[in-house]
Amino acid sequence: MDIVHLDQAALAARWRLSERTLERWRWMGVGPCYLKIGGHVVYRLRDIEAYEQAHMKTTVGIVPDYQKEIVVPCEIEQVAP
Repeated sequence: MDIVHLDQAALAARWRLSERTLERWRWMGVGPCYLKIGGHVVYRLRDIEAYEQAHMKTTVGIVPDYQKEIVVPCEIEQVAP
């Protein structure tokens, strides 16, 4: 299975945010996990979807019990040398 990545522009378009907002979030240490390789920032689709799930709200702004206190850890994959 291939790992799907989105670049900053694609994620900004997906969430209808400015790219600058994503840059600020990285600087502040918030937002989804990201990879920085050779000066390029990419986001794994599964990390984006986990972040979206963790921030799901109901229409009245109440978070269901099953979603309270969700921490979305970044999965670190071991790469064979």
